[in-house]
Amino acid sequence: MKLNHNEISTLGALKEAGYQSKSIKDELRDNLRTKIKNGEETFTGVWGYENSVIPELERAILSRHNINLLGLRGQAKTRLARLMVNLLDENIPVVGGSEINDDPMQPMSRYAIELIKEKGDATPITWLHRSERFSEKLATPDVTVADLIGDVDPIKAANLKLSYADDRVIHFGMIPRANRCIFVINELPDLQARIQVSLFNILQEGDIQIRGFKLRLPLDIQFVFTANPEDYTNRGSIVTPLKDRIGSQILTHYPDDIETARKITEQESKLDARQTDAVYVPDVAKDLLEQISFEARESEYVDAKSGVSARTSITAFENLLSTAERRALLTGADSTMVRLSDFLGIIPSITGKIELVYEGEQEGADGVAAILIDDAVKTLFPTFFPEINKLEKKGEETPYDELLHWFFQGDGFELLDEYTDEEYKRALDDIPALNQLIKEYQPEYDKKDIYFLKELLLWGLVAYKKLNKNRFEEGYQFKDMYSSFFNDL
Repeated sequence: MKLNHNEISTLGALKEAGYQSKSIKDELRDNLRTKIKNGEETFTGVWGYENSVIPELERAILSRHNINLLGLRGQAKTRLARLMVNLLDENIPVVGGSEINDDPMQPMSRYAIELIKEKGDATPITWLHRSERFSEKLATPDVTVADLIGDVDPIKAANLKLSYADDRVIHFGMIPRANRCIFVINELPDLQARIQVSLFNILQEGDIQIRGFKLRLPLDIQFVFTANPEDYTNRGSIVTPLKDRIGSQILTHYPDDIETARKITEQESKLDARQTDAVYVPDVAKDLLEQISFEARESEYVDAKSGVSARTSITAFENLLSTAERRALLTGADSTMVRLSDFLGIIPSITGKIELVYEGEQEGADGVAAILIDDAVKTLFPTFFPEINKLEKKGEETPYDELLHWFFQGDGFELLDEYTDEEYKRALDDIPALNQLIKEYQPEYDKKDIYFLKELLLWGLVAYKKLNKNRFEEGYQFKDMYSSFFNDL
C-alpha cells in the first residue's frame, strides 16, 4: 500500500490510512517478487553475475534469509549489499524521536511504548527514506560488543538521575539502531570470536543482552555479511554456530570473460571529461588491459588465494589514460591515442594490488608487473596474427621472416615516450615489413587502431623471443635477438 507520507504525521492518521506493519524481510521479498514479475533488473550495474550470483541472491531474499557473501577481494560483495536498498519501500513510518526506528504499530522500545501510552493517536510520526535504511560496519579486531549491541551509559544515568538497574540508562549500539534496516558487516572473519558469539541471539531469537539487562527486543534487521574464503588469511574465521544461523552463503567470482571485465572497468573508472575527450583508447588496448588481470589470476608469481581485485583493472585504466594525457600535455597536443608503450604507466596500479608468492618476491613487484603485461600480449597475439610455435623446424619459413630480417640488418628501432603522434606513426610506418604484415592479416582493421596493432606485433615477437626489447630512460628499443651477441664479439 502506497501512503502519502507528506500528509501523515500522527499515529491516528497512520491508522486511518490503513497502514499495516511488514517486516523488512517481507518488504524485500514482496518488492523483489514485483520486480521479477515485471521483468525489471534487480541489481543494476553488476556485471557477470546474471546467471550465477544474482539468481542465488534473489532466492535467498525470497527465502527471507540472512546472507553471507563469500568471495575474494574486488568481487562486488559490498556493492550487492548496497543495491539491496533499492528493494525496500520508498518510505516507512517511525515513532518520532525513537532511537531504534520503532514501528508505530508495533513499538518495542520503552521510549516508544511510553510515548504512545501518553499521547495515543496524537503520537508524532516521522518517515524514514530507504536511502537511510542501510548501516555498514567494517569488522576489525578492536570492535566491541558495546559498539555493535550497546552498553550502560553512566552519563545518561547521571543526567536523568537513574540507577544502573533502570533500562533507560542503556545506550544502544549500531545493530539496535539499524532496526528495520539492512545491516552489513564486512570482513566478518576479522571479528573476534567472542563478538561473533554476541550475534547468535540477535540472528535467531531477537534477544539482546546488555550488562545484565535482558531486553526482549524483536529486532527487525536484514543482515548481510561479507567474507573472504577462510583459507585466504589467518586473521580469523566465522565461528560454526554463527555460520549455522546465516540462512544462505553465496559464492562470488571474478568476471569470466574480457567483455564483462571491460564493462566493469568502464563503469567504475573515475575519469575527467577532459581525459576522455583528449585520449583515444583502441579496443585492443582495452582488451589487453583486462587480459593483464586474467594473467595475474593464473600467474605462478601471484598468490591465487589472495585474488586479483577488479580494482586492479579500474585503476590501471585510469593510469593508462593519465599516461597518454601527460604526454599530450608535454608535447602541446590537444589530443592523442593510447600506445602500447603507455602500459609502462600502469605498473604502479598493478604492484600495489597483487600479493606475491616467494618466486614473485624474487622477481620483484615491478618485474612481475612487466611479466604480466608481456604474458597478456602473448595471449592476445594469436587473435590478430599467425601463431608462433615454440618448436620450429630448422630453415622453415614463417610469416615473420621478412620483418625479423629487417631488424637483423639494421641497428634496431626506437620508440620514444614523448614522440608526438605524427613522429610515433612515422616511426612505425618506416618499417615496410610491419606494414605488409598488417595489410596481409588485418586488412579491414579500424585505421585508428592500426598503430596500436603494429606495436602489439612488435611486443608479441618479443614475448615469443623473436626480437629483443630494452627499456631505456626515454623509451623502448627493439632489436634483433642476436645483435647484442654480435656487438660483444
